[in-house]
Amino acid sequence: MDIREYVVEKAKSAKAASRKMNSIDTKTKDRALKAMAQALLDNIDNIIEANSLDMEKGKANGLSKSLLDRLLLNKARIEDMASGLVKVAGLQDPIGETIRMWKTPDNLTIAQVRVPMGVIGIIYEARPNVTVDAAGLCIKSGNTVILRGGSEAVNSNKTIVDIISKAGVEAGLPKGFLQYIENTDREAVKVLMRLNDYVDVLIPRGGAGLIKTVVENSTVPVIETGVGNCHVYIDESADFAMAKDIIINAKTQRPAVCNAMESLLVHSAIADKFLPYLQQAIKPYNVELRGCEKTAVILDDICKATEEDWGKEYLDLIMAVKVVSSLDEALDHIYKYGTKHSEAIVTKDYFNAQRFLNEVDAAAVYVNASTRFTDGGQFGFGGEIGISTQKLHARGPMGIKELTSTKYMVYGEGQIRK
Repeated sequence: MDIREYVVEKAKSAKAASRKMNSIDTKTKDRALKAMAQALLDNIDNIIEANSLDMEKGKANGLSKSLLDRLLLNKARIEDMASGLVKVAGLQDPIGETIRMWKTPDNLTIAQVRVPMGVIGIIYEARPNVTVDAAGLCIKSGNTVILRGGSEAVNSNKTIVDIISKAGVEAGLPKGFLQYIENTDREAVKVLMRLNDYVDVLIPRGGAGLIKTVVENSTVPVIETGVGNCHVYIDESADFAMAKDIIINAKTQRPAVCNAMESLLVHSAIADKFLPYLQQAIKPYNVELRGCEKTAVILDDICKATEEDWGKEYLDLIMAVKVVSSLDEALDHIYKYGTKHSEAIVTKDYFNAQRFLNEVDAAAVYVNASTRFTDGGQFGFGGEIGISTQKLHARGPMGIKELTSTKYMVYGEGQIRK
């Protein structure tokens, strides 16, 4: 079977299953999600064994520490994946929800009702936990899913899909509800991106290169998940201890994810005192600071930032630092270099906080909190399919409602249009 035929067969199976998934009741979906969670827990050793093969290969191929961290599965992470499925099972089923209903002058009753999208294709890199998150959210929202993970996680993904798809079918889901494209040839992605007859939407989740490729080459509609050049702006009225804690959390808790901060902006009125205070506090975390000319005057032994640094998503323990003269300059900098993902201000000034909230164009905007909270689990969605930086129906962490569409149900009594 050639690559095109292989991918088309997967898509056909997902399309056939979507007709049945469309009418699967909530109890069956929840039962399946819990069964899949238990299957993960029952197979922890098998999953870790498969993941170790990917980890060994990744190290041999020179994957960065950040990518290896994304790839790694251990008992705690697998338990978190299982817990996420249980949480999704506990969420209210969005399918069949009546969003609005009204009567027309012709006495027609029209209801706008939430329905599944159908077949969702997800193209992603490195993180095998995405395999479980995507499957769980698609099931709860009544969709079937085609997964195409990166070559670096093929053993982990294959093992996970085999485990949870078997559990899902045994619990009552239609065979074919979860498809995984094992072929790691890039041609498989090219084929998937053009299967409009079978795939309703594609969601790329990974680095800038992957997202750009899918957006520019897909004929299937795409929901674009975003690169995260996230900023934290320290206003002149900021509490130093709060600002320090937020920066350390946003930069160091998990630097290889898209909601980690990459750039720090500090008001010039406090820069002389705050930057040395921060440098001392963040030193144990081994964060490399790359500063503007003003920052380099205040701090010793730091690298000077280049123009490239201001727009860089490092995904590493590196942070660009710029001293700004005002909130306006901070807003201008974020407008120029931000990726519309997550931005934060630390301030005691109510009016500056409101200006920041209102004027920053991003999926999530924070006052006195870490950008690391931009996450479906943290928002109470039970997980996420990705974080959209678009302005279509889905923006920010995409949970089950963002994986639905609507249709109009029209009730008449024999009316005809004149």
